[in-house]
Amino acid sequence: MRTFDGIPALEAAVGEHLGYSDWHTITQEQIDTFAKGTGDFQWIHIDPAEAAKGPFGTTIAHGYLTLALVPMLVWQVYDVQGIKMGVNYGADKLRFPSPVPVNSRVRAGVELLEVAAGGHGYQVITRVTIEREGGDKPACVVDTVSILVP
Repeated sequence: MRTFDGIPALEAAVGEHLGYSDWHTITQEQIDTFAKGTGDFQWIHIDPAEAAKGPFGTTIAHGYLTLALVPMLVWQVYDVQGIKMGVNYGADKLRFPSPVPVNSRVRAGVELLEVAAGGHGYQVITRVTIEREGGDKPACVVDTVSILVP
């Protein structure tokens, strides 16, 4: 965990890779729960018998489940002290270059791209790359946009 003492310290780190989260295992229970919450019941995610005959030989996590892990994983990478709150503002350049088979372990790498003063605080843009252990391509790459209010 990298801790920044306020916005000026964070600004000084623009352009740096901030580190990696812990590994997280994607379970079938997590995939099924995500399917129930989103209504996305495609067989490739929730039917192990059918998925075994499919292109990946097993079920795979929803791409948006992988994206939904970003906050949990990024909070393990860095923290900014002296702010009242941080809110998600959006995302840019979202891609899912490779699937995440059930029981895979994933982690996030975080690169700080930009910190800019704005109307209600500071806009922070990070490039989050979710990698799968043993994978040759990232599972998800997204530029996240947050607002930090000092």
